[in-house]
Amino acid sequence: MPLHVPPAPAPALRSVLAALGSPTAVREARTPSLRTAQGPATAELPLPVHVLDHITETTGPSRARLTGWRFLIRCGGHAVAAADTRLTPDGWAFCHFFEGPYVTSTERALRQAESLPGPYQPRLLSVPELYMLTLWLHGDCAADAATGHPAADDILVPLAPAPPGIAAYRPHRVAELLPVLTHRLTPAATLLA
Repeated sequence: MPLHVPPAPAPALRSVLAALGSPTAVREARTPSLRTAQGPATAELPLPVHVLDHITETTGPSRARLTGWRFLIRCGGHAVAAADTRLTPDGWAFCHFFEGPYVTSTERALRQAESLPGPYQPRLLSVPELYMLTLWLHGDCAADAATGHPAADDILVPLAPAPPGIAAYRPHRVAELLPVLTHRLTPAATLLA
């Protein structure tokens, strides 16, 4: 099934395109692959980046909050870098370019997700407490990509590098993976009490 990629806020896209068009921004970026890319670079596949906070708190459910939009920067048929934007008091603004394993693993997970049955809205979900990033496949394609919480039947695909003991690229229902993550983060003293 094709993925239903949500549209990014227009100011976020404009800020990334302006940065891509700026020789200074590209030259000063810590992304050798972007600086040495041959041919035009394009910003594609905008994904809202959500952070899952407080997954071990017993006072209420964990919360997912939007922290920005990430664009894959493609050149020559593949992703060479990514660009992050963030919301400022003046609106959406370019934050930085970067490269590394999450760029290629995001591209791979998106290709893999296209073969899953059913329509999904792709998002990124970060679990900072585990230094983990996942592709979040939200089942409601018409939902506002800037809001929401992972539903029990949504799918999470851990990106490489994944934390020890969690297989990268293996799709999990939220109802299956979230308890595993919560258990990994629960302090041993709490478990023994």
